Amino acid sequence: MSVSLYSGKPAFLGLMLQAATFILVSALFCLRSVEAGVSALAGGLAVWLPNVCFVLFALRHQAGKPIAGRVAWSFAIGEALKVFITIALLVVALGLFKAAFVPLGLTYLAVLIMQIVAPDIVNRKIR
Repeated sequence: MSVSLYSGKPAFLGLMLQAATFILVSALFCLRSVEAGVSALAGGLAVWLPNVCFVLFALRHQAGKPIAGRVAWSFAIGEALKVFITIALLVVALGLFKAAFVPLGLTYLAVLIMQIVAPDIVNRKIR
């Protein structure tokens, strides 16, 4: 299990790696067109903002000695919030703002991959 689940600093570093990823990918799409760059930014934010909410929720409920079963419920509630926020952001980006699907989708996937890889990078940095 990654260190990121236990304290705020590694979680913050993971979030910063994700933010750097979607900002970099968005900048690359901006070279193609501003619309593609904004769509890519929306895709990255659709992953990153729910992750920020989840980390804040998890750190808030981590204080003190957890009651048996409370950790699992906090995690489940945090994940449910994360899924609903992600869906809402994607609906707004695609439906309301008519974002281009390819830049949005590619940036979304890039940040998701970084979400999987970031704990390993953070754990190596902390050691």
